[in-house]
Amino acid sequence: MSTLRVTAEVLTVHEHPNADALELAQVGLYRAVVAKGAFRSGEVAVYIPEQAVLPDELIEELGLTGRLAGAAANRVRAVRLRGELSQGIVCRPKALDGVDLTAAAVEGTDFAERLGIAKWVPPIPPTMDGEVEPAPELLPWVDIENIQRYPDVFTPGEPVVLTEKLHGSACLLTYTADEGRVYVSSKGFGARSLALREDPRNLYWRAVTAHGVPGAAARLAERLGARRVGVFGEVYGAGVQDLTYGADGRRETLGYAVFDVCAEIGGSVRWLDAAALLEGELPLVPRLFSGPYDIDEVLSLASGRETVSGRGLHLREGVVIRPATERYSPVTGGRAIAKAVSPAYLTRKGGTEYE
Repeated sequence: MSTLRVTAEVLTVHEHPNADALELAQVGLYRAVVAKGAFRSGEVAVYIPEQAVLPDELIEELGLTGRLAGAAANRVRAVRLRGELSQGIVCRPKALDGVDLTAAAVEGTDFAERLGIAKWVPPIPPTMDGEVEPAPELLPWVDIENIQRYPDVFTPGEPVVLTEKLHGSACLLTYTADEGRVYVSSKGFGARSLALREDPRNLYWRAVTAHGVPGAAARLAERLGARRVGVFGEVYGAGVQDLTYGADGRRETLGYAVFDVCAEIGGSVRWLDAAALLEGELPLVPRLFSGPYDIDEVLSLASGRETVSGRGLHLREGVVIRPATERYSPVTGGRAIAKAVSPAYLTRKGGTEYE
């Protein structure tokens, strides 16, 4: 899940092809449907992204009562309006009257707290929950930003790798060579440096045990001379999320695929090529493309049918973009890594979004 920031943005306004009374306000590569004439290209407005939870008073002010997602009808999500995908909300809240939005856009001011907007936290089903313990040695996963919000993470022609983004639940495993200890956690618990106590009923422990992940991590630590190794995988199947890839999370056919690896070597943590290190050792997420970065190619590959099952059973969630050589990005303030999500995935009916 991306970080939540509510910022002022310079808009580019486009004609809506199917509605005379509507237009499309573009922020980055996102487009949000707005009332015709509400904004003009070059003007600045506030952009509220998907997965934002809005307070009741702001929902009422924007005329969105009963029109947002979730049980409380207060969560922003992608929708199609007259055939066009609308991602996020473009507005000028009354609470920001008198604020210089142009200056705020330049400074990157985050208005989330001021507007009472919070980040949506997915629920945790019982199979993904469990007793936790402090785990300061756990190597945490990082939030991945959407390339449509931050299109300058990569430069045109830069060598990149695209892997399929799976709709499951992220499983974090850290192996410590000095203690020979294994920590297993979810993305949510991991962000708080908490690990799940070993439990054969827990989804993540079942997955790493069934696929021999602790042993693979230990062997990798020895090969690399690493003090710690982090293996990050997606657990998937029926009972995990609505997209199953032909696996069953309630049985022995529980799916698992590694999407990233890092290691602490010589006192510093390095992100490594999972395919180069673990091919033949562990299941890996499918690699869909290696070559020069082109945003049109990325957005095209984000859609289509999944390739995990080999049978194209359902739609694809999207893709994850990485540079061919790991590097820092001043755009994200961390790793150069981003995701692109399929519009069909965003607007599907009856989807689940557990942590």
